[in-house]
Amino acid sequence: MDAIRVQQVVTKDGEVLVTGLPYKKGQFVEIILLPEPLKLFSRVGLTVCRLRQSGLIGLWKDREDIQDSAVYARQLREQAQRRGEINYDFAG
Repeated sequence: MDAIRVQQVVTKDGEVLVTGLPYKKGQFVEIILLPEPLKLFSRVGLTVCRLRQSGLIGLWKDREDIQDSAVYARQLREQAQRRGEINYDFAG
């Protein structure tokens, strides 16, 4: 089975128009629609200035439950990689 990839932006809620396909009238096809994940920073062109203004830097500075933000971030990344193995004990 050959697949054809067509990427479009939905311009009207609930509708996608696909034209120019190499199929004939009466031929059966299957259509699977997969939304692309949002790319938060690639569209905005995040600069250092915008990153500083975003509020992401220093986000955890006032959290009393986080002793070492680098260790906490590493543990969150490891936890995300394991997907499903949730461990809320960050005391280490």
